[in-house]
Amino acid sequence: MADLKVVEEAEEESVEENSPTRQPERKDAAAAAKVPEGFVRANAKWLVAVVVLIVLIGGYFVWSYYSVRESTDDAQVDGHINPISARVGGTVVKVLHDDNDLVTAGTLLVELDGKDYQVALARAKAELANAQAGSTAANVGVPLTTTTSSSQLAAADAGVKAADREVQAAQARVQEAQANYTKVSADLKRMEQLVQKDEVSRQQYDAAVAAAGSSKASLDGANAAVASAESRAVQARAQADSARTVPEQMKVVRAQAGAATAEVEKNQAMLAQAGLNLDYTRVVAPVNGILSKRSVEPGQVVQAGQPLFAIVDLDDIWITANFKENQLKSMKPGQPVEIHIDAYGRDYEGTVESIGGATGAKFSLLPAENATGNYVKVVQRIPVRIRINKGQDPNHLLRPGMSAEPVVLVK
Repeated sequence: MADLKVVEEAEEESVEENSPTRQPERKDAAAAAKVPEGFVRANAKWLVAVVVLIVLIGGYFVWSYYSVRESTDDAQVDGHINPISARVGGTVVKVLHDDNDLVTAGTLLVELDGKDYQVALARAKAELANAQAGSTAANVGVPLTTTTSSSQLAAADAGVKAADREVQAAQARVQEAQANYTKVSADLKRMEQLVQKDEVSRQQYDAAVAAAGSSKASLDGANAAVASAESRAVQARAQADSARTVPEQMKVVRAQAGAATAEVEKNQAMLAQAGLNLDYTRVVAPVNGILSKRSVEPGQVVQAGQPLFAIVDLDDIWITANFKENQLKSMKPGQPVEIHIDAYGRDYEGTVESIGGATGAKFSLLPAENATGNYVKVVQRIPVRIRINKGQDPNHLLRPGMSAEPVVLVK
């Protein structure tokens, strides 16, 4: 019965649809649904124009974004790798750290046997004490020599003057004796004539002869006194000449004192060097960083300058980016940089610090020889140093050699 009812309802609907009253209604609906072709074309043009406008606006924004940015993937984290070497030779007693240890500046890394350097320090102290004693004696002798030499010079000058006065007095006595002898000689000649004529007694004549002999003896004594006085004067002048060498003697004494002082300074320097050598037996970290490339073991005998460790300074990290030469047109120091680090997938902020003085090819082991004629133009790259802004790597996660992708905002 249900199936029959459904069939009847379908037949009724079919009759209604085919009835004359329903056909005009279908025609009106089809006419209403039909759209004019002109309207469709107009709407299609507007749609295309909107799409083109959107593409142009999007292209402009893309161009304006990338036109003020220069990027490269030829970049890496860079930093100082400080070699740590022994400054003196010796036998290694202790090695207190290993590769990858994080150390601070001043941390003891390696200790050498310092017994030999302690002995050298003690010897330098003894030599300095000896030199100081010699210098004290030499410097004390300077004023003593000055005083003594000055006294000798004054006494010699006084002796010369006294000798000259003595010579003058002796010469005066000679003149007096010569005058007396001349007078007595003249008297004796007159006595001889008078004795022959018996005008004077023989006794008077003998007295005249005796007076002449006495006068002659006085003259000879006076001449001898002059010779003696002149000899003493010559001797006094010689002593005075010797005393006048005091300035030269003082120069010698002062030179000796200066040499003694220089010897003290030399020994002081040797003592300081011995102390430094003893300190150098303790090899310490020069900066904060991570140790690597250990090449020392306890008991090893090392020489001065021999590498023991290398330390990576993590407090001074930067980015070395090799930009193409045609990317440097608007690039200059001070421009901001966005740096993407591949290892951690995060970005850092930085600043262009400096631009290299030459291309990488100029510093290569085998630079290009374009003058040979085998020239092929290749776009060159120039290293640009980018400083990472402070405070972005407090845990020192960045390591030299990590890959980076910097983007420089050039405008």
